[in-house]
Amino acid sequence: MYTNCSNFKLMTKSTPVDDLTIVPPLGMDVESLRNCFRYYYNHTLGRSKECHSTHYPYKALSYTVKDRLMERWKKTRSAYDDSDCKRTYYLSLEFLMGRALGNCMLNLDLTEALKESFYQLGLDMEEIADCEQDAGLGNGGLGRLAACFLDSCATLQLPVKGYGLRYEYGMFKQHIEQGYQVEETDHWLLNGNPWELERPEYTQRVKFGGYTEYHINNKGKLTIYWNGTRDVLAIPYDVPVPGFQNGTVNTLRLWKAAATDEFDLDEFNSGSYTEAVEEKNSAEHITMVLYPNDSSENGKELRLRQQYFLASASLQDVIREWLERHDDFTDFSLKNCFQLNDTHPTVSIAEFMRLLIDEYEHTWDEAWSITTKCMAYTNHTLLPEALERWSVPLFKCLLPRLLEIIYEINSRFLKEVAMHWPGDARRIQQMSIIEEGPIPQVRMAYLAIVGSFSVNGVAALHTELLKQGLFNDFYELWPKKFNNKTNGVTPRRWLAGCNPELRQLITDNIGEKWVKDLSQLTKLKKFINKKEFRNQWKKIKQSNKANLAVLVKEQCGVEFNTDALFDIQVKRIHEYKRQLLNILHVIHLYNRIKAGDTKNWTNRCVLIGGKAAPGYAMAKLTIKLINNVANIVNNDPEVNGLLKVAFFPNYNVSAMEIICPGTDLSEQISTAGKEASGTGNMKFMMNGALTIGTLDGANIEIREEVGDDNFFLFGLTAEEVETSKQHYDPVNIINSDKDIANVMNLLESGCLNQCEPQLFDPIIQSLKSSHDMWMTLADFRSYIDAQEQVSLTYQDTKRWTTMSIMNTLSSSKFSTDRTMEEYNRDIWKMEKVAAHPVE
Repeated sequence: MYTNCSNFKLMTKSTPVDDLTIVPPLGMDVESLRNCFRYYYNHTLGRSKECHSTHYPYKALSYTVKDRLMERWKKTRSAYDDSDCKRTYYLSLEFLMGRALGNCMLNLDLTEALKESFYQLGLDMEEIADCEQDAGLGNGGLGRLAACFLDSCATLQLPVKGYGLRYEYGMFKQHIEQGYQVEETDHWLLNGNPWELERPEYTQRVKFGGYTEYHINNKGKLTIYWNGTRDVLAIPYDVPVPGFQNGTVNTLRLWKAAATDEFDLDEFNSGSYTEAVEEKNSAEHITMVLYPNDSSENGKELRLRQQYFLASASLQDVIREWLERHDDFTDFSLKNCFQLNDTHPTVSIAEFMRLLIDEYEHTWDEAWSITTKCMAYTNHTLLPEALERWSVPLFKCLLPRLLEIIYEINSRFLKEVAMHWPGDARRIQQMSIIEEGPIPQVRMAYLAIVGSFSVNGVAALHTELLKQGLFNDFYELWPKKFNNKTNGVTPRRWLAGCNPELRQLITDNIGEKWVKDLSQLTKLKKFINKKEFRNQWKKIKQSNKANLAVLVKEQCGVEFNTDALFDIQVKRIHEYKRQLLNILHVIHLYNRIKAGDTKNWTNRCVLIGGKAAPGYAMAKLTIKLINNVANIVNNDPEVNGLLKVAFFPNYNVSAMEIICPGTDLSEQISTAGKEASGTGNMKFMMNGALTIGTLDGANIEIREEVGDDNFFLFGLTAEEVETSKQHYDPVNIINSDKDIANVMNLLESGCLNQCEPQLFDPIIQSLKSSHDMWMTLADFRSYIDAQEQVSLTYQDTKRWTTMSIMNTLSSSKFSTDRTMEEYNRDIWKMEKVAAHPVE
């Protein structure tokens, strides 16, 4: 069961572990596992049976599992080196890995043996495992997708290595005070991370600041030096990524920033203690916090430092490994590929050029040829404001040499544009990597497109909108660069791991091959009308709903009735994701109850969760509205269980592992044309939830796979959204629809904020504005009608169960195994390499 506990939570009894004085063998059987745990607990950690903390048993258990990973990890690296295979490096500023222990036990097939070992020791393994902290290495879908990609690559035995940053603090821990989001530091590394392996021998040096100098060397060749820099060390920490029961363990390498010198001894001895450690503190800030607030100039500078630090350290590391096995760069682009996860690491293109030209003395044309044959870019957003742009003055201050390279790339690129479209000044201005203006900006997405051989979107609609809209000029210039790779999720964590009862039911009926080949789920179709199978399906869903109800009670203090419809929306809080539309519907349901309109009613429990960026005022106000509505609904005696509402605080991966198996209805209600893909929708679908959604992102493909009859569709299409903006009149919508008018009247009356006058005025003004780009009220009537259809369908238990089973058996397209096979087939073009067997 998920908890938000400290690693030093006390157990209800002592740890009855006897001493073991010999080093045990690394077997996979119950006795070897039990003895290994005892050895680590007693000797490595120095604990005795009088210890009451869960922290030390957790670490001993982690070391026990990690030992089994270690040999396979080494065998995998050896197999890659021996075969001199092509490799791909996945650069991402986020990797939202979640808890490692359960996933490693599943992928090593150790779960049952460890449960028996702990039973024999008189210990509760779930209680101990529950105290693992979620790794604070990501924020939302982008980071979780990266984690799923690594899992699938290891399972498919693809030689892929992840590169990211080892943040000391995660984004933040969220708790709710008087309905408001309050942010606390998430010091997830406070008690260490037993899964990482420090590799100081591979430390890299990253440059910032300084100036460039040009010299003619003794061969008469122009050489460029980046001098006067303030350097930072990048220290690597490796995390194992095991494939599913195949012996392969790939690597996620995370960089920690450190000063070249710990402190200035002369400053310290003179009494200037703060100044003495200034350089150390400045360096460590780079990997201190995931996504610092970039509303200030200091915040922007730190974000750019993080992005370049990741790119430079990773590229230097790849080059180091390459030159250990090869004499030159002749075959580099044939044997290596860099996948850039969104615009954050796209400075890699300029940095790789710098390294090849300045450090390894390649000509520009040679370096550009290598670079553009091994860089590939994935775009994750349709929102222009979400594309990275850095001011030229900031870039010049931090990365002067790279700015020179970017200007040269842009100059050569614009010549190509001018040749393709002679005299078209508009195109040149629109496509320039440098956006001119009072403060010129570097458009990082444009740099990514120009410097990459592949540009992919992450859902069919998203890719088409990129080609026809955001990147249309580039698509017309290089149509063959663009391709689609619809996202997915790993079925190991998001079905087999998080829903063990359903996993067992599926395995009992179609065998266990589906865990590695999700297309096998279509075999469930022959059981869809079998009474025993259906009854078991419903029983498992009720069991999962009971688990979720316990979690909601623990975290929110709200009682959820498991016979009610569990209506869930958990994701980052953003206006385009339209949590506001969801809570407006809750107000509509509340209005109906207060008016006595409850004939043929379906009881409903609504759970909304997610974090708002600290500087995002409207998103934080939406959280406040949700909590105020919940407080009124849950405490009104007239409601009497017909409706419950809760806001889930500090939503994370471990919480989702309980939420998605217990969900009946998945809310995927973004404004059409705004969500790139979405992956939460896939997790819910895989676990048998039904979707209510717009034709946005991967919703379109989910509906295609499961069929129109098993998806609750509402709202405008992306094309209709664009057309409607020209004559959007939300006030007229309110005046012409009694239900919507009643919702707005309650919102405007102050009933929801009696002690805080005008609190929700910004939301009201946004809803009524003809410039509301999220078109919330335009979709509201359609949403109300679709929700009414949901309620009626839920009352038909037979039909709802059929639809639930159909969603699961139709979810195979949304496995990251399929996604990674497509990346490899079309972009990476690697051979699969099996790890050497463990003797």
